[in-house]
Amino acid sequence: MKTLFEFYQNLGWSLSLLVLLTFLVAGTVKGVIGLGLPTVAMGLLGLAIAPAQAAALLIIPSIVTNTWQLAAGGRLRRLIKRLWPMQLGILLGTGLGMLWLSSDGGSWVVRALGMALLLYALSGLFLPVLRVAPRMENWLGPTCGLITGIITSATGVFVIPAVPYLQALGLSKNQLVQALGLSFSVSTLALAAGLYWRGSLGGGELNGSLLALLPAMLGMWLGQWLRQRISGALFKSVFFIGMALLGMHLLIAG
Repeated sequence: MKTLFEFYQNLGWSLSLLVLLTFLVAGTVKGVIGLGLPTVAMGLLGLAIAPAQAAALLIIPSIVTNTWQLAAGGRLRRLIKRLWPMQLGILLGTGLGMLWLSSDGGSWVVRALGMALLLYALSGLFLPVLRVAPRMENWLGPTCGLITGIITSATGVFVIPAVPYLQALGLSKNQLVQALGLSFSVSTLALAAGLYWRGSLGGGELNGSLLALLPAMLGMWLGQWLRQRISGALFKSVFFIGMALLGMHLLIAG
């Protein structure tokens, strides 16, 4: 238990409070729209602590909240049956990316992803909704998964093109959030395995991430509570506005 608190003792009370509040906010965002915990947390924590420390704090909250999001909804078996080719593509893409690419894809890659997210969000807010025909899922799903995995291995960002593809499947808001949880769980585990293989996963901050898990889970519970009380149209607007904000954050912080 001593090592569990050592990280926060070294940070001091003010920074420790920032960490806990950051994960509360990031968890709430994830609970409402189904994504955003790593990006929101990295953006806020990066103002005060080193990126390596922030990334280590993210590992356990990200894995647990993704698993929670994946388990909630009651349609997991149906989603796995429909989306397993995409998830296989994510695993393969992440593995290939770990072999071929650097873990630091460069600021231009992050900014390009931010621009893609922003354009996608604006199109979702102001243009007709895109739909993927069922006959296209057999090849488009694995392709999107493969590209998502490669981008994940280079940048640690696993939303493009996975999120636009899942949103174009015409899922209900709860099905969409659960599908995002499935995709993010696979991406997070694949990335963690790749980092471990590279020898980049470890450090004392992992103990501190256990405490960061508590506010993240509380925030996610609050976000899910809010999501159940808003209409489908409002959820769509919140979803795309959240995507736009994430895109702008990547553009600015890339």
